[in-house]
Amino acid sequence: MLVKEAMTPKEKLISVSPMATVREALKLMRTNKVRSVIVEKNSDDGAYGLLTFKNVLQSIVSEDGDIDLLNVYDIANTPAISVSADLNVKYAARMMVTSSIKRLLVIDNNELHGILTMSDIIGILMDSVD
Repeated sequence: MLVKEAMTPKEKLISVSPMATVREALKLMRTNKVRSVIVEKNSDDGAYGLLTFKNVLQSIVSEDGDIDLLNVYDIANTPAISVSADLNVKYAARMMVTSSIKRLLVIDNNELHGILTMSDIIGILMDSVD
């Protein structure tokens, strides 16, 4: 199975500007009940990023809790780790396990196509045992 068959498509993803405050990003995450948001690239040749709860928590600890002084670009993982839509899911899964990564952006030709999460992969495995 290919990544493009298992991923969550970009139409279902929540994105945020790199210039948004961390507080704004947290509000988006809470409103949409997600644990991560895509950080938009700031130019055609820029890189997509990923902001997760872990990034936010790390920034709160290191900045003594003042998230109003930080923008998303200050704490997001940019560039985000990504894979091609045409990669076999088993290689993406291996990459996630060996690198302790829960989410991979799916990017081809510097354009976002979706995200592959551990939950996506486990969902496929659970469906196959029925």
